[in-house]
Amino acid sequence: MVSDRHRLGMQLDGWCILENIIPQEALEEIRNQVTVSTNLHRNPNAPQNVAHVSGFLKYNQSLAPYLTDSRLFNLVESLLGKNFRISFTSATINEPGNARGGWHADWPFNQRNAGHVPAPYPDTVMHLTTIWMLSSFSGENGGTLIVPGSHRASNNPTGDIGVAPNEPYPTELNVTGEAGSVLVMDSRLWHATAANTAGDPRVAVVVRFAPWWLNLNILMPGSGDRKKLVDETSKNENVIPALPQSVYNNLPDELKSLVYHWVEGTN
Repeated sequence: MVSDRHRLGMQLDGWCILENIIPQEALEEIRNQVTVSTNLHRNPNAPQNVAHVSGFLKYNQSLAPYLTDSRLFNLVESLLGKNFRISFTSATINEPGNARGGWHADWPFNQRNAGHVPAPYPDTVMHLTTIWMLSSFSGENGGTLIVPGSHRASNNPTGDIGVAPNEPYPTELNVTGEAGSVLVMDSRLWHATAANTAGDPRVAVVVRFAPWWLNLNILMPGSGDRKKLVDETSKNENVIPALPQSVYNNLPDELKSLVYHWVEGTN
């Protein structure tokens, strides 16, 4: 069942928080594993004091048992329909001293990406972003900045709409929540990286969900769509490494149906 509170939050505000998705007794071990894997594979081109890894499920599967939690699954299904799938996974750690980021909406609504839904885009849920809080989120440690209700706009600040990308927005807020919770956002929602002014890193994993009909091939290295739309045009786009067959084989059975399309050799 999906609670009316969460459903209404997604409809009106574009976001909600599902609490206690990760058991408290598992949090410290998962946070430590994610931190080690992120630092080992971190993107050298990420902003200063932000540790980031794309295709994180390839490198670390500590969250795998929780990605199909029934509360999350039911909410995603109510918004995207049956047979949705995971589009990509990322680890992101806001380290102390990181800078505030720019306002944007996530793929496929970021107008700077090679693969994007052109603005003005329709008022339709096409993609969801979930942020798994492995640290508690606060205003001090860089809890994600959002503009509630902005998902109902037909464009976002990456589309040159006159919103200063790095300036505070009048109705912005920091998402706060306890470790073990999951922030669920309509991917159209305007949001930004917040500065971490605390003494400890803010650790999170981002898992995005797409309906079965949304073309993800542009994200896949070596795909025909990526060659045509990215490689031949020199435009920017996310790149998500394929999932090794050995990793896929060891995932929980209920998770396999959400990531089978990303296994090496399937495209």
